[in-house]
Amino acid sequence: MLIGIDVGGTTTDAVLIRNGEVYSTAKVPTEPANLLKSLLSALDEVSRGFPPEQFERVVFSTTVITNLIAEGKTERVALLLIPGPGVNPASYVFPDSFYLKGAMDYRGREIQPLDEAEIREAVNRIREQGFSRAAVVSKFGQRNPSHELRTEEILREMHPGCKVELGHKISGKLNFPRRVATSMLASATGEHYREFVSEIKKALEERKIRAPVYILKADGGTLPIEKSVEFPVETIFSGPAASTIGALALIPEGQTSVVVDIGGTTTDLALILSGKPLIASKGAKLGNFLTHVRAFAVRSIAVGGDSIVKVRETENGLRMITIGPERAGPAYCMGGEEPTPTDALRMLGLIEVGNPERANEAITVVASSLRKSETETASLIVETTAEMIAQAVREMFLEWEQEPAYRIWEVLQKKKERPENVVGIGGGAKGLISVVAEKLNAKPIIPDHSEVGNAIGAAVARPTLTLNLRIDTEQKVYSVAEEGEIASLKSTDIGNFNRMRSEEAEALATKLLRDRAKRFGISEYADEAEIVSSEVFNIVEGWFTAGRLFDVSMQISAGLIPEWNRGEKA
Repeated sequence: MLIGIDVGGTTTDAVLIRNGEVYSTAKVPTEPANLLKSLLSALDEVSRGFPPEQFERVVFSTTVITNLIAEGKTERVALLLIPGPGVNPASYVFPDSFYLKGAMDYRGREIQPLDEAEIREAVNRIREQGFSRAAVVSKFGQRNPSHELRTEEILREMHPGCKVELGHKISGKLNFPRRVATSMLASATGEHYREFVSEIKKALEERKIRAPVYILKADGGTLPIEKSVEFPVETIFSGPAASTIGALALIPEGQTSVVVDIGGTTTDLALILSGKPLIASKGAKLGNFLTHVRAFAVRSIAVGGDSIVKVRETENGLRMITIGPERAGPAYCMGGEEPTPTDALRMLGLIEVGNPERANEAITVVASSLRKSETETASLIVETTAEMIAQAVREMFLEWEQEPAYRIWEVLQKKKERPENVVGIGGGAKGLISVVAEKLNAKPIIPDHSEVGNAIGAAVARPTLTLNLRIDTEQKVYSVAEEGEIASLKSTDIGNFNRMRSEEAEALATKLLRDRAKRFGISEYADEAEIVSSEVFNIVEGWFTAGRLFDVSMQISAGLIPEWNRGEKA
């Protein structure tokens, strides 16, 4: 049996899957101040009556990291940055930054040494200002981390209690500002996240649940909970990832669809192209920071089933309604205090939740302010909410169409067209998705169990893994971006250094990915890995080829575990 649990802004959903089918579901109110309580309440409800030894897998989709960042509850981090030449540090907007001399070139060769006196002066200031966390990030540090490592040594020597993160271990990808942002957020959230994971493990032990436990990542893949503490920021946006994988699980294989997850607080948008969720090519955006976190190309808008409906008067005396972005608890028909789109849907008979008398009461108040009938008012609320979501989808297409994967998909289609399906996930989908789909000239699909689609997505998501290999045959070294280390290239890896071929580089990447998958405990998925890109560049010195640079990217992409019985779900 499989268990999936998703923490939403309004409810925490859980699902128990038995023999490849949804066996039971649960919904409990989310307590933002105590997410662990919400998670465990949902777990207890959905697992009630089953002995714990029957559970084979437990997966959590959590908003812990997202909430910490959104609420400004992260730890302060001192950033020791070594940007090198060519960049004006004043152009960065990172707080608490200390800029240091030193530089590597793009191949990891030192072109400017560190100034250790300057480093010691910076550490003194960090200590005096009370920082207990620091991140050291150098430009091209992923090609040669020696500057970061030496700075760390001085930091630990002078400020032993300071917890230090190194940029090359957080992300080995190019783009210095993104690597700084990712390192800063990893350091700022790491301690809180480790405490959260520790509490989850303790709670599961008390319940005698021995099944492997996973966390859902932003790219729709699962990560063993023990490993997730090394990569806490990868768990951001796991909610939108859960809804995307849930839609993938609930619709027929290979379809192309817009996923619209309508929750109580927000609506999340994502895209599935011929059965594959669209990945953001440049990484996730967190607030004002662009990161290297691999994530689906998603957008979250502040409108949901429990958004407050208000009436405002325009300058010319007309009265109109607004939806959200505020939420003041549940819908009025569910015991809340304010009218919401859920009340309008209930009054029109489009959904069957809550108290119909209270729904009518809420809409009557709005209708009185608008000077319209109750039915006209409820229809207007539904229409306005649907148009807000449809407009967000139209705007999102302008971003999606810039993604390389989308362009390739269009080429393969041999014509320019947009997906024909709109798949509704979440509690508000049943009442709204047909109206949204009509506005987008698309077919509405509301699968069975769509109201807990996020939890299903968490339960049946398979692990994902990436590997970006760079080989420099002249220097006889290679590095894996995700590992943050540089290794010597051995003659056993290739036949001849100067005549290395792309096939040999790809074979080495495959071997390294298998080793990495084994360390993550997901060896059985290594056969699913595919080469995303493979490039080679000649190093020319004095009119002769002195060596070659190889860049190979591989991935185990997002998908479903074999235990899920897809069938014809839609």
